[in-house]
Amino acid sequence: MATNYIQEGKSLNYTPSGSSLVSGGFVVIGIIGAIAKTDIADGKTGAVHVTGVFSVPKATGAVTQGAKLYWDSAASKLTTTATANTLVGIAAAAALSGDANVSILLNVGL
Repeated sequence: MATNYIQEGKSLNYTPSGSSLVSGGFVVIGIIGAIAKTDIADGKTGAVHVTGVFSVPKATGAVTQGAKLYWDSAASKLTTTATANTLVGIAAAAALSGDANVSILLNVGL
């Protein structure tokens, strides 16, 4: 076994600063999109998913399967607009313009 192995990397520890993060909430850590596994109080450390497929709120507009998805921090939604937003994954499934959420495959395509 490798002596430098730390963990599988499907989740990471995260400490929110400034506000709490609710279970299922989306956060960007540097360039990594993440989903809180449980509620994480402000200043406390908890686990966030960094791989997998999750349903996350999206901006208005249709999304095709495989499209790059970006986090719009001002709107707190996923979008297909790259300008001023952070690439956090790809659409795991298509979504209609009026759909509230889109399925994202986290951190693929970075």
